[in-house]
Amino acid sequence: MEMEKWAAGRRMALILVLLCCVFGGDAYDVLDPTGNITISWDFQEIKVLVSLHNYQLYRHVEDPGWRLSWFWAGDEVIYDTTGAEATEQGNCSLFVGAHSCEKHPVMVDLARGVPYARQVDHCCRGGVLSSLTQNSEAATSAFLMHVGNFKSSSDGIPQKPFNFSLGVPGYRCSNATMVAPTRTRIGKHRHVQALMTWQATCFYSQTAVGPFRACCVSLPTFYSRTIVECPHCTCGACPAGTSTAPQCQDAEIRCTGHMCPIRVHWHVKKSYTEYWRVKLSINNFNRFKNYSDWNIVVQHPSLQELTQVFSFAYEPLVQRGTINDTGLFWGLPRFNQMLPQDGTVQTEVLLRKGKDFSFSGGWALPRKIYFDGSECAMPPPDDFPQLPSSSPVQRFSGGHRWLASGAVLVLGLLLT
Repeated sequence: MEMEKWAAGRRMALILVLLCCVFGGDAYDVLDPTGNITISWDFQEIKVLVSLHNYQLYRHVEDPGWRLSWFWAGDEVIYDTTGAEATEQGNCSLFVGAHSCEKHPVMVDLARGVPYARQVDHCCRGGVLSSLTQNSEAATSAFLMHVGNFKSSSDGIPQKPFNFSLGVPGYRCSNATMVAPTRTRIGKHRHVQALMTWQATCFYSQTAVGPFRACCVSLPTFYSRTIVECPHCTCGACPAGTSTAPQCQDAEIRCTGHMCPIRVHWHVKKSYTEYWRVKLSINNFNRFKNYSDWNIVVQHPSLQELTQVFSFAYEPLVQRGTINDTGLFWGLPRFNQMLPQDGTVQTEVLLRKGKDFSFSGGWALPRKIYFDGSECAMPPPDDFPQLPSSSPVQRFSGGHRWLASGAVLVLGLLLT
């Protein structure tokens, strides 16, 4: 009997693990396990301060920015806002002059340069949120709103809104829960505390974005004449014919063999006695979109030997003891922070040759690359450029070469 109970318990545990993998496992990011965007509601007397905190190491929210929405539990009304605005006023016949009476309000950040009276701290960047690594100060956005007509629960506490959404592809949000009230430092010694705080948490899921990739990787090297291009039709259906075909003339994405809006070009450029050099280029094939505050994550076993990056910013992303095999690259302010439409940004990277370094076996090539948080399609390892010495003839051992040359000599004597 005890054995049957143990077996039943084990089966239930396995079922729970499988359910977890099916419904929530795709949101787990091994490079950033605790990364999320947290939405906080801090009640301050008659107003609510809403904050969005990006706690992700490398994912950010770019233009056109977040569009935060939720559903009210009752007939709540937003009388006014500072730092953001609702996209729709709705039917405010019962609350004349109110900012929004929508059951499902959608809030957007104000643009830069709005009058000071309409601003609060951390507002007014057009909904853009930086990653923690790139700019922790710009990783928070906030706005203030005066909410009335809250539907109350039996204990008199306002009922929480539900079905939160960031309005950014790939993110899924939890419902709000009550947490310890937020404490904020005012001056050197004093703290003030919110009357009540609600929080909802949003996680990124690659599968929620869609089946197609957003970027791909090509791999040229100085030691091979073959340029390994992006896998064919990686990011969507390829058009029939050439890039001059009619369907390519006004297409948003320039027609290519891969049809990706972004291509990362990892060019193993030169070898020196103690160092080797890579040229890293990012091509934007989107004719109508600029990528603001872009970044790329590179997984490579030699990043701990990185010596110099010439025209990008760089920060190690994942370090395990003395091992660093993952790094974040991004553009420099007022230089290449913006990846322009149909344009390119590039840098060169100098790395020291470690004691185990070799160009053979694809060692100089990246394991994975992510652009703006999306994993890029890599060519299959079998297609990686090979050293000349890896050709079938030159892979012979010394003994094999000696036997082959002897056989040629004997054959020559027999034919004379």
